[in-house]
Amino acid sequence: MQPAAPEPRITLADIRDARARLGARIRRTPVQPLSGPAVEEAFGAGTQAELKLELFQHTGSFKARSALLHALMLPDAERARGVCAISAGNHAIAVAFAARAVGTSAKVVMKADSNPFRVEQCRRYGAEIELAADVHAGFRRVQEIAEAEGRTFIHPYEGLRVAAGTGTLGLEFLEQVPDLEAVIVPIGGGGLAAGLSSAIKLANPACEVFGVEPFGADTMYRSFESGKPEAIDKVRTIADSLGAPFALPVSFALCRANIDDIVRVEDAELVAAMRFLLEQAKLAVEPAGAAATAALLGPLRERLAGRRVGLIVCGSNIDSAGFARLAGA
Repeated sequence: MQPAAPEPRITLADIRDARARLGARIRRTPVQPLSGPAVEEAFGAGTQAELKLELFQHTGSFKARSALLHALMLPDAERARGVCAISAGNHAIAVAFAARAVGTSAKVVMKADSNPFRVEQCRRYGAEIELAADVHAGFRRVQEIAEAEGRTFIHPYEGLRVAAGTGTLGLEFLEQVPDLEAVIVPIGGGGLAAGLSSAIKLANPACEVFGVEPFGADTMYRSFESGKPEAIDKVRTIADSLGAPFALPVSFALCRANIDDIVRVEDAELVAAMRFLLEQAKLAVEPAGAAATAALLGPLRERLAGRRVGLIVCGSNIDSAGFARLAGA
């Protein structure tokens, strides 16, 4: 009988090493308290919300942290052959940015219905772009590219290197707001949640971490329910940045070890949260960037009443027309 494989884990030393490697290439994004009569009415009296504004990161999302870390750690021979990625947009932009930063080329596969703004951002960073019918076809195509061209595949959410990169966000947030009692993090494939939750539990085990997924892309919720990584047949949500078709072992294991609970929200709740952030924080965010706020407005409102809660505003790669179409602005 083969011994069980060890559970994947990262340490604070791993995360601090990642931060040292990234250095000034990554922004230390600001934190904004959310307050006022409408906020108090929406979240409940005494609840203190702290927005971690990762939408102001390079490329407009947290994805720049792990993509750049991966690119910086490539051996010279691999770097020379270039990198590739699959993404609805944010990860593709981040990989294009990372490739440019280290002096290599990027080829990215995006969904055919990707927001044109995101496609153009990838082009501006110099990436070659291919379009796929859906995310399942995109994963197949990017593997073909990696094998045929010798490019290194930078995964959008799986692996310890991804978690170390996103862990820098969690560590940074706790340094900015040391007395956080809970943090809500959006979950797509789980790369952000895996690293951020690991960092928070390592640095402050008393701080609770909650994940939030759309009902139409709830792979991690289903994985928690079954006890193993699960898949869905199709992504059915406006939050395309959270539309991972399946969970994978490393991100699942780290999330399971460090996340206290996962809740789900409807697309209508995401839209309401987008409007709320526009009106109360003056932020125009994509649906994924509003997911943590949607959770505090909805399924976690009573559970976290009266506490200091961190909300990860993970990104905002959306143009004015897309925002108006979704949020009815």
